[in-house]
Amino acid sequence: MTARNGRAGTDAVVRTDADPGVGTGARASRGAASPRPRLGDLTIRPLDAAAWDALAALFERPGDPRWCWCAYWRRSGTSWASHDVADNRSALRALADAPVAPGLVAFRGDVAVGWVAVAPRRDYVRLERSRTIPHLPGEGVWAITCFVVAKEVRRSGVAQLLLRAAVDFARVHGAREVEGYPVRTAGRRVPSALAYTGTLGMFERAGFAVAAETASRPHPGATRVVVRLEA
Repeated sequence: MTARNGRAGTDAVVRTDADPGVGTGARASRGAASPRPRLGDLTIRPLDAAAWDALAALFERPGDPRWCWCAYWRRSGTSWASHDVADNRSALRALADAPVAPGLVAFRGDVAVGWVAVAPRRDYVRLERSRTIPHLPGEGVWAITCFVVAKEVRRSGVAQLLLRAAVDFARVHGAREVEGYPVRTAGRRVPSALAYTGTLGMFERAGFAVAAETASRPHPGATRVVVRLEA
């Protein structure tokens, strides 16, 4: 895997075509060993204009991304209903031109097979105003809010690699702490559409620890928790 940490920054290389154990480059995340996909080489890079068409093709597949376009956490509850799919798509396209990317795209060859949204927590209006997810104190907090993985590569470790790359990306851009909002499944199967923020086990394998419980219940028997990792 090649994880590019900035628009034109230094590359960090993690190979995914060799032993499924952990191999890391200079900026690889601290944390426990993570599953490795047997996919040949993956390239993880920040979203920019050059990567937009590939990401759009991934989001336009059947599923929630084709209407949300990763806008949910960036809009307040009151404004969400006033925006349509075209608005959401345009908002993410505009962010692809921002000085700091709004997330990372995983490529297999020229095809986008995964996405993770990562940004300063203050950029996510819904999080800042949430009544169900506690706003924990801290300076320089970044948030990982969404994963999208192509159906053909699910359960192969792509999301885990994206999580590790997102932590690195946040760290390089000055994060002091990285926060996530995964689902605690308690061993139950949860529809992928409801686990888009990741699972608790995935975050724990990357070194995160539960920082708070929430009142968010994405699925019967499954709860969302706040996890944190010191950057």
